[in-house]
Amino acid sequence: MTQPYSREPRLSARAAAVLVTEFSRHPGPKSAVLVGVDAGSPVLTEAINALLPGDTLTVVVDGLSAGVADEAALTRRVAEEGSWVAQRVQMTARLSDAKPGDVVLVGRVLDRDTAELAANELRETVAPGGVLCLPTVATPGQDVKELANSAGSDLVLWNRPFVRVHRLRFSPGDLEIAERLEPAFRPSSVPLPGQWRIDSNGVAAAAIFLGAAAVAKRARPRSKLWLIPALAAVPVAAFFRDPERVPPEDPKAVVSGCDGQVLAVERLVDDRFGSAGHSDWLRISVFLSVLDVHVNRSPVAGRVVEVIRETGGYAPAMKPSAEHNVAAYTVLETTHGPAVVAQRTGLLARRIVNRTRPGMLLARGERFGLIRFGSRTDVYLPAESAEALVAPAEKVVGGESVIARWL
Repeated sequence: MTQPYSREPRLSARAAAVLVTEFSRHPGPKSAVLVGVDAGSPVLTEAINALLPGDTLTVVVDGLSAGVADEAALTRRVAEEGSWVAQRVQMTARLSDAKPGDVVLVGRVLDRDTAELAANELRETVAPGGVLCLPTVATPGQDVKELANSAGSDLVLWNRPFVRVHRLRFSPGDLEIAERLEPAFRPSSVPLPGQWRIDSNGVAAAAIFLGAAAVAKRARPRSKLWLIPALAAVPVAAFFRDPERVPPEDPKAVVSGCDGQVLAVERLVDDRFGSAGHSDWLRISVFLSVLDVHVNRSPVAGRVVEVIRETGGYAPAMKPSAEHNVAAYTVLETTHGPAVVAQRTGLLARRIVNRTRPGMLLARGERFGLIRFGSRTDVYLPAESAEALVAPAEKVVGGESVIARWL
């Protein structure tokens, strides 16, 4: 007897938006295959909302050999959206009848073992260069072996149970598509009332300070010491602010990877990035003070080739000795050539957050990590293929300010 979908963990609207982001940000025309949904699934709603002229969506009624959805209810649900949607959505009884899609979406929350089986079962349904997106229960200490090297994943806490959305690529993504991608919707950027956004690290940091204030208040109710961590929670959270940014439309523009002040513009030889196949670089370094936004954004559109992590010290980021600080280098392949963005720690910075994985496609201006607290971000471009458009001491805004241009 098949297990009805209603008894399985459900995806929230936010988790569904994260799952469908690879489809919604694709410029099209594109195709998607959707399995494991019923008529009331928020994943189906998000997929329909992402449709553009020229797109197609195939809904598989009997998917993953684990329950059959109500085909009549699915058909009525699609018909309610009108003829424009109905012309672009088709039903198929079996997975084998579906044509390969640019994006394959699994609308059910899977456990570790089922996720590995699903990845193998759906592999042939993913078109060359396409991506498979599936959610798993986020269980501490239990990673999915076959998905550990996936092209990115997002933890979604606005769901019961917590889920992790995995994105798998079985062949390289198209660089020309990357040039036209919209930045991905990421749960790491948490919306607040009004126009404010904050990185999830800021939410955690503020919660720690507020928790310390609560403990202090309970331990010493007559003391005012609890006010210190309580008041500190606000500036600590503000440090992790994550404003929206709009990259320029010029396809040859290279944007700053962070907010801050240009520290240096120089040509140098650096052979650390072997996968880039290049050594003569134009490097633009930007210093971030503790007052700047510390969310890092991709300066170019491209595919992540490699992420190199280096150990080192914590010298002040504006000093030459910061060259040997702890750092993370994200090597990108673009239609114009290789590019590298380096996240370097500083005197106060003690942790680098880098959410990229090899195979991931990044849109220009897309969030990919952050550095705590003062730090430095360097952008490397092939010296013969790009020209700098900024000079030392200039202020730049991450994701918007044009710091260089491809020749």
